[in-house]
Amino acid sequence: MTRTVLLALETSTEFCSVALLLADSISAIARSAAAPQYASGDTRVWFRHEATSAVSSTRLLPAVRELFDEASLALADCAAIAFGAGPGSFTGLRTATGVAQGFAFGLNVPVVPVSTLLACAESARLHDASIPPRVLAVLDARMDEVYWADYAFDATTGDWRTLHSAALDAPHALPLPDAPFALAGNAAAAFGDRLPALATAARVDRDALQHALPVALIGLRALRAGRTVAPEHAAPEYARDKVAQTTAERMQAREEEALR
Repeated sequence: MTRTVLLALETSTEFCSVALLLADSISAIARSAAAPQYASGDTRVWFRHEATSAVSSTRLLPAVRELFDEASLALADCAAIAFGAGPGSFTGLRTATGVAQGFAFGLNVPVVPVSTLLACAESARLHDASIPPRVLAVLDARMDEVYWADYAFDATTGDWRTLHSAALDAPHALPLPDAPFALAGNAAAAFGDRLPALATAARVDRDALQHALPVALIGLRALRAGRTVAPEHAAPEYARDKVAQTTAERMQAREEEALR
């Protein structure tokens, strides 16, 4: 039976999140000394998800080593490296991209960039498979803005379609889907009633956040479908071209909010 091993990295938030996925390998599973932390069908995933604040880079490589030891696998077994490409923390995105590239170059394998917003949508389906197929993923982008993307899950293909790719907007300017939808991500908690989608969503999952487990599962489907890139073409998806507002911009934003 064909075996697929995939490593997934996610450091776009204050968490260091790493997952090791093993699919289609009965013999390798039987040799494993540790129980997988996620299992479905022929797929098992071991993961670490730890609050590390600004020091994710120091925890990332040790966490990778721990997972390979637990799964009784070797880094050389990897067929691809998936990583959370953003949007998210600029420093965290560069960390995940750089480490993914380093592993991929050394192993001569492709990489799979995964949108952090798509990871939120996948996470929502992991929490509850009965949610509407349409998922609006919305994350707090700070600076009184949100990152968002609109997805639809296709039950026929077992994969996602992107209806609107990652964008950056003010919470009140977020366009609403034209069909029943689930709202995924932390923006609902961060902005409350200032987020119109909160009132119209059929389901709200505030805990559907960036995590290496959904990145790994998305990465496996992408690998099987041939949606990979060469390591040198891996790049973060920032969705924003600056990290701070000027004083004038902050004052203008407050004035506009007071008038609404």
